[in-house]
Amino acid sequence: MEKQNTRHIFIIGSKSIGQYGGYETFVDRLIGGHENDPSIKYHVACKANGDGYMDESKLSNITITKKNDDGSVAEFTYKNAHVFKLPCPNIGPAVAIYYDRAAVLYSINYCRENHIEHPIFYILTCRIGLFIGSLVKQIKAVGGMYYLNPDGHEWKRAKWSAPVRKYWKWSEKKMVGLADLVICDSVNIEKYIRSEYGVSNTTYIAYGADVEKSALSDTDPKFTGWLEEKGLKTGAYYLVVGRFVPENNYETMIREYLRSHSKKDFALITNVNEKFLEELEKKLGWRSDPRIKFVGTVYDKELLKKIRENAYGYFHGHEVGGTNPSLLEALGSTELNLLLDVGFNKEVGQEAALYWSKKDGDLAGLIDRADEMDAEWRRKFGTAAKERIRTAYSWAFIGDEYKRVWNEGAV
Repeated sequence: MEKQNTRHIFIIGSKSIGQYGGYETFVDRLIGGHENDPSIKYHVACKANGDGYMDESKLSNITITKKNDDGSVAEFTYKNAHVFKLPCPNIGPAVAIYYDRAAVLYSINYCRENHIEHPIFYILTCRIGLFIGSLVKQIKAVGGMYYLNPDGHEWKRAKWSAPVRKYWKWSEKKMVGLADLVICDSVNIEKYIRSEYGVSNTTYIAYGADVEKSALSDTDPKFTGWLEEKGLKTGAYYLVVGRFVPENNYETMIREYLRSHSKKDFALITNVNEKFLEELEKKLGWRSDPRIKFVGTVYDKELLKKIRENAYGYFHGHEVGGTNPSLLEALGSTELNLLLDVGFNKEVGQEAALYWSKKDGDLAGLIDRADEMDAEWRRKFGTAAKERIRTAYSWAFIGDEYKRVWNEGAV
């Protein structure tokens, strides 16, 4: 049991740590930033199975602290955080609701068993509105506080049916209404939460990124071998990194690239969904254009950073989120960034990027103009982008902001 002057933070809603996804990256950097701070102790829920599950073999320097009867890992320590893995039933999309609720219940019970005083339960995204009333009563019963990160507009995501979208919106209302504090990672999201629900107990803390160069050199075999394997050349490809879902506007980006006159390749680093991929082939016929290259996933952070650094330009088509980690990482690494013109993205990129709309021909024209941009102009954009990250999105600053919030919640 930790000393009672240690603040216990239970993070609920991330599928894993350090793998693809904004929350997974965020949790890794947050716990790492406070790894040697005795005043903070993190407890992180992860999925033991199913989509995006926690594979601890992908992490380094872990200490296994508990195993299941079958020998699988149940709990481990990573960057001084207590990580617990929860098995989930195979019940389709509803598993996200099951998982979050199970993680909250586990955390409440852990507090009881370990006599933890005044914990903070930090729930990421608004999935469990159906149960939040009962859960908050139990959180209060152990002397805890309930903080919420509402994420972006989950209820707008194209992958959900109309009834599911209706539930996400209702769930958001319930969860915001009962939260002790709503932490928004976007100024636009904070404005929306305040105006939509008439609440004032909000604060803004962004995601973070860094501007350090990759540890790999331009001639490192890991990087050059990857380029060769994928049929790419340094400085001769545009890049996108992100989840392969409709609201990230892959259809628009691919369609417009097909229309452009660029001689460069378009490399897509994503977890391919075969059904969505076939839909795009039927609509666009992208397989007939050798410039379009789906190159798989890259989990090696230094390699991914090196790939970003050597891209001619980066596309960002996210439309429904808040501050998106892949955008921050691109601004920190890639000189020329071409962003979908929506409030979330302009809030981040400001004057350090170029912008495009979904109007036919708009992005294709921007690609052609970007191809003609001289090296000096690209350098200017790159310098401005890195300065934007340094001044507003450094992980050190964001870690300090979270520590301030945790301390303000102390009783």
